[in-house]
Amino acid sequence: MIEAVGLTKRYGDKTAVYNLSFQVRPGSVTGFLGPNGSGKSTTMRMILGLDNPSSGQVTIGGYPYRKLPNAPRQVGALLDAKAVHGGRTARNHLLSLAQLSGIPDRRVDEVLGVVGLQDVARKRSKGFSLGMGQRLGIAAALLGDPQVLLFDEPVNGLDPEGILWVRNLMKSLAAEGRTVFVSSHLMSEMALTADHLIVIGRGQLLADMSVQDFIAANSAGFARVRTPDTEPQLREKLSTALAEAGGHVLPEQDGALRVTGLPLPRISDIAHETDVRLWELSPHQASLEEAYMRMTQGAVDYRSTVDQKAGLQQPLPPGAQPQMPVPGQGQPGWYAPPPPQQGGQPFAMPQGQPGQPAQPSGPPQGPYGAPVAPAAAPNPYAQPAPAAPAVDTTKPKDAR
Repeated sequence: MIEAVGLTKRYGDKTAVYNLSFQVRPGSVTGFLGPNGSGKSTTMRMILGLDNPSSGQVTIGGYPYRKLPNAPRQVGALLDAKAVHGGRTARNHLLSLAQLSGIPDRRVDEVLGVVGLQDVARKRSKGFSLGMGQRLGIAAALLGDPQVLLFDEPVNGLDPEGILWVRNLMKSLAAEGRTVFVSSHLMSEMALTADHLIVIGRGQLLADMSVQDFIAANSAGFARVRTPDTEPQLREKLSTALAEAGGHVLPEQDGALRVTGLPLPRISDIAHETDVRLWELSPHQASLEEAYMRMTQGAVDYRSTVDQKAGLQQPLPPGAQPQMPVPGQGQPGWYAPPPPQQGGQPFAMPQGQPGQPAQPSGPPQGPYGAPVAPAAAPNPYAQPAPAAPAVDTTKPKDAR
């Protein structure tokens, strides 16, 4: 188990970590979250004895890291995948670590197989991709078969198969009763991997709870309600009725309504009583990303600004209309809607006049429903074909 008590670290007049106390228990994957500059890497370095705390202490199994007997056999860590001599092969890098810690040489080949680098074991690491470097760092962390493992951004640079492998690896290590502490900025991956969360902001503890409790505490479920797009008066009518019943109604980007304060059965009853047809009535539970953004929005140090493109705007072609701003864009909590090819408007009705068949949308189809390949657009970068050599049609003179 990892335990921090009153952990504080100062660099001159800057406080990176302040009075941080938490426990990382065995048997579960604990996610370590926080904005850039919040002190996550500094905290991990103090856990591993690489930085000395200004005050407070952090222990592993009741001992500071530097006082653990043969620490590499008890604690494995991946903090920087680039901390490898580029001239060494993957196997020699792990072999040197094994010999320093009294680990049998055969263990090197075992972990190379675990991380999938057995085929490049004798290649120099300077030619490794970012993902391969991550795998080599994970192999180094697993080398001593430790009971405590720390990973800082372990899926950085990995492909989807590698991300899935790391996720399953973390879960299997925790299922064996090990202590697994993982720092990451990928909320979607943490939602699938972590059982418990420790969230910090500007060096201070913000949350220490399970993933489910964190989402419930920092978000509110709501009902998504949609009325026919062709009858906007029904949406206004339903909004008024829901507000009078004690609900809180907000418009969505696509014309739907976000309703809080009323259960779904009550919303359905109100719609029936007001004679309003519904195209959608669905519950929505916030994601880990939404809950995290809500909690840490006041602890973000680095925020982007709008690109004004001063002096770079191109004049609009004749007849073109300027792009209209999207309502709500740039506001906290706003997320861009999916592009049309990834969903568009799932409730849009076929276009056409009443009584006439709807015009098919999408690519033209052949007589059996198969799509007809569109004519190839001309390639603006194609080189002109060389002209055919001229053929001399004159008759040759008599050689006599």
